[in-house]
Amino acid sequence: MSRIKSQKKLFFSKTLEFLEHYLPEQALKSRNTVETYRDALTVFRRYVTDTLHLSIRSFGFEDCTHDLLLSYIEFLNKNGNAETTCNNRLAAIRAYLWYVADGDISLQSVALTASHVPFLKVPKLTREVISEEDLKALLSAPLNTKIGQRDQMILILLYDSAIRVSELLSLDVSSVNLDAEIPYLRIYGKGDKERIVAITDTTADHMRNYLKAYHPTKDPDSPLIFTVIKGRKDRMSVGNVERIIKKYASKIRPEHPNLPEHCYPHMVRRTRATNLYQDGTELELISRILGHSSTETTRIYAVPSVEMMRKAMESGKMSTDEKPLWPDDEAEMARICGLR
Repeated sequence: MSRIKSQKKLFFSKTLEFLEHYLPEQALKSRNTVETYRDALTVFRRYVTDTLHLSIRSFGFEDCTHDLLLSYIEFLNKNGNAETTCNNRLAAIRAYLWYVADGDISLQSVALTASHVPFLKVPKLTREVISEEDLKALLSAPLNTKIGQRDQMILILLYDSAIRVSELLSLDVSSVNLDAEIPYLRIYGKGDKERIVAITDTTADHMRNYLKAYHPTKDPDSPLIFTVIKGRKDRMSVGNVERIIKKYASKIRPEHPNLPEHCYPHMVRRTRATNLYQDGTELELISRILGHSSTETTRIYAVPSVEMMRKAMESGKMSTDEKPLWPDDEAEMARICGLR
């Protein structure tokens, strides 16, 4: 009787299903998250085909061994990828393998093997923030022109609302409510999660002036922040916002030499979050403002100020009035020990 050879299960045979159906429809991942997984699996595919010279027509799940993944992570790191990037690439492969293993019990050993591949140790870096003095100068740097009015509104709104730059650029005119008792923004963040973020009255005044200059008809569906190229209005790009921040940072740097060398949108968000924490705002509330699903993510911004540390040290001064823990009496000591 002829022995039937079992068909090899190809590693990339389930990637389309994973990316197009499981992640967006079942796991409810956002489009950006799906693309992050797609990029990670694409990088791994190129490693398999271009570096290992293996065909995706023959590379099977059993070929994705512990040693192969170790070599892959080492390859990424040696080619200039940061430790966090390497770890994210590995995490995407793990997630894919567990998805496949859930539908095929014979592949659970492969997923388990991948889960035992260690992440790279990420060096703990000091995350720079902008000092209060430098921040005031940065927010005041734009000139009193129409373009300067727009740029200042962008800078102030980024800081006051602690909004992500992608969220800022996705705002429409209808996302802004200045008529409420407390002015606020309606933001759609990561994972299409909606949140309401209050803005200060000063920021609301800047917003009113901006709307008069750039949205006189107040079309609710118009992008709040836009550029016009060849007569066509479109949402401003992330690159443009980065250039705006860099422009004004360079402008004030001669008088503010302690300003971080590289200023970018997320640094403004980080500065706001850190300032909120140092001003005594509860971490749970900061997490809601930032749109984090977990306070653990927010903890990276929970950096105590020097003043906070000084007060903590002072409140912890040792007292000399403390009584001895054990009595200076042999009979009493014996009784405590259950003896006579």
